[in-house]
Amino acid sequence: MVESISLLFTASLIAGIVNGVAGGGGLIAFPTLLISGIPSINANATNATALWFGTVSSTIAYRQEFKNQSNQRKLLLLLSCVSIMGGILGSYLLLHTSPAKFSALVPYLMLIATLIFIFSQPLIKILNKRIQNSQQIRLPLTIILPLQLMIATYGGYFGGGSGILMLALLNLTGLLNIHTMNAYKCWLANSINAAAIIHFTFANKIFWFEALIMAVGAILGAYSSAYLARKLHPSWIRSFIIGVSLSMTCYFFIR
Repeated sequence: MVESISLLFTASLIAGIVNGVAGGGGLIAFPTLLISGIPSINANATNATALWFGTVSSTIAYRQEFKNQSNQRKLLLLLSCVSIMGGILGSYLLLHTSPAKFSALVPYLMLIATLIFIFSQPLIKILNKRIQNSQQIRLPLTIILPLQLMIATYGGYFGGGSGILMLALLNLTGLLNIHTMNAYKCWLANSINAAAIIHFTFANKIFWFEALIMAVGAILGAYSSAYLARKLHPSWIRSFIIGVSLSMTCYFFIR
């Protein structure tokens, strides 16, 4: 028991640090829950709950960005409603997936999330270049909202890598300020996870003790990341995350 708590706390601490420096902490936290013996669906629900505390903190940190974008409230409201719907739908699909089937899907979901993380850096560079050049491509809401519903459904079901997908989509709404995009992404991630967590709570799928232990570790890690970000190069952290997540993916495929 003590060893399991120590493992989960350490993993969430590292996840909080890497989230603050480079992102991708969920790729460390989720497989650790599985390795500690928690069933796959419960591990996914518990991981979503633990990470929710971190995204709430990030959203609060971005509160000024919401004040500066009052003209985009309609867009944010529509995206929030769609995100809640997707979170409910994704969690419903998860809860109606048999444990054996979801366990069989875990290696593929880990692989998808890892690939999204690997290719996130080139995508972010493209977004930054477009922002610097003020190149604006705006898709109509009739396309944006269904795409967000798909991302939110994936987020409610598993969620690894959904943040970078939302960043790319937000850029296609016409937003060109990266801080505003990050603020919106955090808010939408909160909406997705909150809807899913409520669903998971009523279904009694969350291991609350483990979730709270991990939440404490993640918050401490996120706080420490401000210091470590000055000491560690983000590319080193990214390489570490990719190495761990690929190793875990191979482990789950073999197992």
